[in-house]
Amino acid sequence: MAKKVSRRLQELQKKVEDRPYEPVEALNLLKETATAKFPESAEAHIRLGIDPKYTDQQLRTTVALPKGTGQVIRVAVIARGEKVAEAAAAGADISGSEELIEDIQKGMMDFDVLVATPDMMPQVAKLGRQLGPRGLMPSPKGGTVTFDVASAISEFKAGKLEFRADRTGIVHVLFGKAGFSAEDLLINLKALQDTIDRNRPSGAKGRYWRSVYVSATMGPAIQVDVSALRDLKVSDAA
Repeated sequence: MAKKVSRRLQELQKKVEDRPYEPVEALNLLKETATAKFPESAEAHIRLGIDPKYTDQQLRTTVALPKGTGQVIRVAVIARGEKVAEAAAAGADISGSEELIEDIQKGMMDFDVLVATPDMMPQVAKLGRQLGPRGLMPSPKGGTVTFDVASAISEFKAGKLEFRADRTGIVHVLFGKAGFSAEDLLINLKALQDTIDRNRPSGAKGRYWRSVYVSATMGPAIQVDVSALRDLKVSDAA
């Protein structure tokens, strides 16, 4: 059954032309089409020329958004001994050992990022069923398996995000709030593009960037000119 498009979205879609926009033009349009009754996020949907079923074409990494996410990030830490107290002192919203693992097994998911120390990973591995579908399983690539829990907590709370390409090779990631200035959104989007280029999988062949679309949470998709985004210098975005 076809999904019904609301009248509000139909009206907003009329404002978007079927063409790639210059990055700052696209972001101004994103802001203009963020008309929902709640503070919408800014989303990027990036199609890459990769096939993640091959291990050398997978993309999973982190980006530090210079202007932050605009969200309050709840960080949980699974550690043992003095590392639990260290995590709490560093600002973790939840910290614990085996008892926290049991709480998560029972369905407690009151966090956005889960950090674990390497010595706890054998026990954390059994949480795959709970954490996997939500993309919350700690991983060294994602910066969420570390003994330096204090740094990890501060980085994620300051705007560090983990993201990955889905099985069709598309990256879906938030890069701020629609209420940010277009300039701040551009700085965050540029940081995301740089990170994706820097972490290009070794098996990626041919054209790496296929398309980039941005939107507000409840807004229409707006195509961004990929070449213009990649050619942009950070000083131009600042």
